[in-house]
Amino acid sequence: MIRFMLLLTLFFAVFVSPLIVLLLYAVSSAWMFPQINPTDFDLRSISYLLAHKEDIILSLFISCAYSFATVLLTLVLTVLPAKLFARTSFTGKAFLEGLFLAPALIPPMAFAMGAHYFFIHLGIADTFMGVVIILGLYSYPYMLRALTAGYQTHGEGFAICARNIGASSLRILITIELPLLLPAIVAGAIIVFLVSFSEYFLVFLIGGGTVPSYSGYIFPLLNSSDKSVASLLTLIFLIVPIILFALIDRIIYAVYRKRGLM
Repeated sequence: MIRFMLLLTLFFAVFVSPLIVLLLYAVSSAWMFPQINPTDFDLRSISYLLAHKEDIILSLFISCAYSFATVLLTLVLTVLPAKLFARTSFTGKAFLEGLFLAPALIPPMAFAMGAHYFFIHLGIADTFMGVVIILGLYSYPYMLRALTAGYQTHGEGFAICARNIGASSLRILITIELPLLLPAIVAGAIIVFLVSFSEYFLVFLIGGGTVPSYSGYIFPLLNSSDKSVASLLTLIFLIVPIILFALIDRIIYAVYRKRGLM
């Protein structure tokens, strides 16, 4: 019981208390040190939200769009390398796997400044496609690790059986491997989506300000002295992924029930 109470207290201190602070900031007119609690409240942040709802909805929609596109791009890029790393053994495998995972270890600024030069010459700088590609190149290691673990978990017994009765490699991938990899795909997709959705510098540099993003919209507000609007928009920033994850969980549950896997 004591351990449960300690865990509950730790959860509240780490995850819940920051949200309470944001909520109080969002509805307070002024909350200055050394006040323990805000004394004046107003709805100024909600009025701002209603007055600028078109810009906020547009930035949210574009952020979700390039984040989902990045998830699809990373899935396409990593499904075959993950199969290779999981099911084959060859000289230099550890070194090659380390090279594939390198983008996750490089600071985004150094990675993006070099890539921006090539994007300009390729004509994809300041475009939606350029943003998706740079986010995909930066975040694909997370999907690669998830799919590699998925392939290692299921082995290749099902694929061998399907190949023995004449199934092609493409049909094995679509009808057997991808359904079995669904939990791993979801795990990798969640991380890639969160990285893409919350990324500010890469989107700003490669998008050139022509590709709207929610992180780019709230960043100037975070630096302002008025914390109420920034706090409310930050809460929205938190709610959107939670809603998406709940929808994905329901969809996966429905798919598994339809296939008789639950």
